Amino acid sequence: MCFRLLGYFVGLESCIQTTLDGTVLIEIEVQPGSTRQGIVGYNDWRGRLQVAVKAEAQKGKANHAVCNVLSKIFSAPATVVSGQTTRNKKISIKGLAANEIKSILEGLVES
Repeated sequence: MCFRLLGYFVGLESCIQTTLDGTVLIEIEVQPGSTRQGIVGYNDWRGRLQVAVKAEAQKGKANHAVCNVLSKIFSAPATVVSGQTTRNKKISIKGLAANEIKSILEGLVES
C-alpha cells in the first residue's frame, strides 16, 4: 500500500535505505516463534517489513533465522546491523542495489 504524504509516495520503499558507502539497509520487524517463516507483510504505520521466523528469541537464534530467510530470498548475504536484542532491526544486504531489493519485495508483499 502506498500513501501520498506531502507530495511524495510513501510505502514499501520507505523501509529501504542506502548508506553513503553504498550498503543497502532494510528496516524490519521480527515475529519470533511464529508457525510460519518468511516475509509476511509490510507495517504501514511503522514503515517496516514484517519477517516471521520459527526460531525463538533466545541466544541470537531468531537473528540467525532472519539472516537465513533474507539471504535465501535475496540470494545475497544478510547481516543484522542494529537491533540485536529487539524486534525492530536493520539488516544489511550485500551485493544488491536498493532498486533490485525493492523489485524483489514488491513481488512478495501485496500492496
